[in-house]
Amino acid sequence: MAKRVTKKAVNTNEMDGKEFFEAIHQIEQEKGIKPGYMMEKVTQALLSAYRRDHEGVGDNLFIEADESTYTVRLFLKKDIVEEVDNPATEISLDEARRSLPQAELGDTVRMEVKARSFGRIAAQTARQVIIQGIREAEQGMIYDEFSTKEHELLTGTITRIDPRNGAVSLRLHSGSEFTDAYLGASEQVKGERYAEGQRLKVYVVEVRKATKGPQVLISRTHPGLVKRLFELEVPEVYDGTVEIRSVAREAGSRTKMAVWADQPNVDATGACIGPRGQRVNTIVEELKGEKIDIIPWSEDPLEYIAAALSPADVISVEELPPVGDAKSCRVVVPDDQLSLAIGKEGQNARLAAKLTGYKIDIKPASAPLESLEELAATLEAEASEAEAAALEAGASEAEEEPLPEEESAGETAEE
Repeated sequence: MAKRVTKKAVNTNEMDGKEFFEAIHQIEQEKGIKPGYMMEKVTQALLSAYRRDHEGVGDNLFIEADESTYTVRLFLKKDIVEEVDNPATEISLDEARRSLPQAELGDTVRMEVKARSFGRIAAQTARQVIIQGIREAEQGMIYDEFSTKEHELLTGTITRIDPRNGAVSLRLHSGSEFTDAYLGASEQVKGERYAEGQRLKVYVVEVRKATKGPQVLISRTHPGLVKRLFELEVPEVYDGTVEIRSVAREAGSRTKMAVWADQPNVDATGACIGPRGQRVNTIVEELKGEKIDIIPWSEDPLEYIAAALSPADVISVEELPPVGDAKSCRVVVPDDQLSLAIGKEGQNARLAAKLTGYKIDIKPASAPLESLEELAATLEAEASEAEAAALEAGASEAEEEPLPEEESAGETAEE
């Protein structure tokens, strides 16, 4: 009976390249990673793994990966010398000529490293680097996707509400990526109530890179939220026919918004309000009853300031000489409109000042008016007093800071 002859497996210097490349492609497809990224990370992992077990090889180590032939080969460059001081990077002439008879002193030869030279520790190192590479690739894709959403509106689903401070965690989706974001109490609108599973529109303030992955900073109080809501609701704002020039907001209470249209036949204010107020009412509902004043923007600052103080009527607006970088003006209103112009707790005047960038001094028509020079001098004196008070407060804080422990101990010893 004939004996079955089993060919002994031949140990080659090549790794199982076909399985290697198939595994790389599978990882890239499953994770949505761009082609070539994982090969670079795996190459770095293999080099790192070998260097860990073989000190001194330095940058003389490199990998050749050929997908067409399914080969992955590891090489070590060595210099041919008379006397070998560092076996990791040097080789004698006699030893080099065993492989390359034409080798000469001073030449550099490539020595192929067998895959089995990797030890258990090296393999574990490679595995960790590969896992880290996958994690970095996923985080990079999330960052790239969400960084394009800065200053945009996203809708998230509330996944958790912290019972201690009311902070809300949301799951945000963009394209094929998703991440969790944190809506702190300071970025929430006072009086709003949230529930797990609720869908919530938020404004993306910033996207940062962090050690644990991208950090998406979101807000419900940012003025940009109102602007983006109008872009969603008003086609003329979305396509640029109507432009939102400025927004001043006290979240949960009131917003003033200045709008403008380049075309004279377009009613910018009316477009934002909508038929029977439908468009603005939809946004007010989204903001849980926050009032919105929509005013026409004007190149004339005096006309713009007068409109910003609506719903109050304005008799006159006078611009005052600037004090430093600060711009200011005096507004005269009818006596019966004074409280309306100022607003509850000064809110109307405060929002008008934010919207226009002017400090507004509101006077009733019956009050005697100072000359513009006297009023400007008064405002300059007030600004100087405020600056001096701020400097004094800063100096007081510095004096109250405790001395370092060493200095305090020295003074005690002297006493």
